[in-house]
Amino acid sequence: MAIQIDGKLVAQKIREALKIRVVDLVQKYHIIPHLCVILVGNDPASESYVRGKSIACEKAGIKSTILRKETSVTESELLSLIDELNNDSTVHGILLQMPIPKQLDSEAIIHRIRADKDVDGFTPINVAKLANAKPGLVPCTPLGVMRLLQEYGVTVAGKHAVVIGRSQIVGKPMAALLLNANATVTICHSKTIDLPAIAHQADILIAAIGKPAMIDSTFVKPGAVVIDVGISKVDGIIKGDVDFATVEPIASLITPVPGGVGPMTIACLLENTLTCYEKLVN
Repeated sequence: MAIQIDGKLVAQKIREALKIRVVDLVQKYHIIPHLCVILVGNDPASESYVRGKSIACEKAGIKSTILRKETSVTESELLSLIDELNNDSTVHGILLQMPIPKQLDSEAIIHRIRADKDVDGFTPINVAKLANAKPGLVPCTPLGVMRLLQEYGVTVAGKHAVVIGRSQIVGKPMAALLLNANATVTICHSKTIDLPAIAHQADILIAAIGKPAMIDSTFVKPGAVVIDVGISKVDGIIKGDVDFATVEPIASLITPVPGGVGPMTIACLLENTLTCYEKLVN
């Protein structure tokens, strides 16, 4: 029976440490860390995510501003807003909450964010730094996964890690982080032939495909570490990509959904915000 990885507990430890850091830094610089979140439209899930981020910021002593825009907002208006935030010395982190309306070019808008205020780690400069194993801002969810592996004493170097999913938000940066930590990395996706057989080779299996309960025991080698990044709602119940009931008995470590990777994403967002703040005020 696998040990369940408690993402809530690890995230709480990170947030408590950040809270102390914020107090010390504000005393030193007399400037409060400030994260601005741009929210376009009124998608209920996005509203919930943004509210959670705002509450987490407040608890850590970080100022959070939500800039709400109607779905009718133009791309040029959003670019102008980002330019203003880029040039505002009181703003240390900028985040564009996704998704945004389809008529807007999300890539162009995200790329407009200054790399040193890019708390999501999505701008080309930060993507390139990660790819080249250079210090930079890293996407929050993959960063949270690495922190969980570290916290639970999982040796990454030399292990075979299989990442199922190749998104810019999770899959690709996750693979880069694992590679930078000296794992042997395989990336799988919807076109992968015989996916269960490849996944079954993994010492560390990361599921990030957004298909509830797709990963069952046939995908998992006995004793593997299984990290479930997926989150879907099925009949009002939150489900991960991993069929927890069949996988838990054969894995060595496993993240539940909810309560696994999710809390780490917000904790690492706070951490990235403070990283931006320290570089900008120092």
